[in-house]
Amino acid sequence: MKSFILALLSIVLIASTSLAQNKPTKLKSNKKAPEITFQKIEYDFGTIAYGSDATCEFVYKNTGKSPIILTNVRSSCGCTIPSWSKTPLKKKESDKIIVKYNTHRMGKFHKTVTVTSNAKNSPIVLTITGKVVSIKEIKKPKVTDSTLEPKK
Repeated sequence: MKSFILALLSIVLIASTSLAQNKPTKLKSNKKAPEITFQKIEYDFGTIAYGSDATCEFVYKNTGKSPIILTNVRSSCGCTIPSWSKTPLKKKESDKIIVKYNTHRMGKFHKTVTVTSNAKNSPIVLTITGKVVSIKEIKKPKVTDSTLEPKK
């Protein structure tokens, strides 16, 4: 009898769990919703010197019909600091997000900045990449082979 009650209870729990799953609902497209468009979403610093200034700008435009409000701009780690305007951006206006990377960390980096807004295409992920090397590596003279002469 105990095993029958346990089996019945298990069936009820499994059935209730599967029925509790929400079906995805189709969101109606708001034709007046803002839309954010970036000129570029990736920036490659290339090879940069240790301790140098590594700042870039991501320019965006409101291509929708109502003002955009950036609610949050968050980096993937503390070595990347974004700054942005907190004021609403009217339609057809442009602004920028400034991203500064701490170059006191040697080696390759790949960092992201997630931009959350009231736009219909939110969130958007921006990416910065590069390689921080010592100043000595940057100032190394290029070695050329002067023994080779062009054929005549």
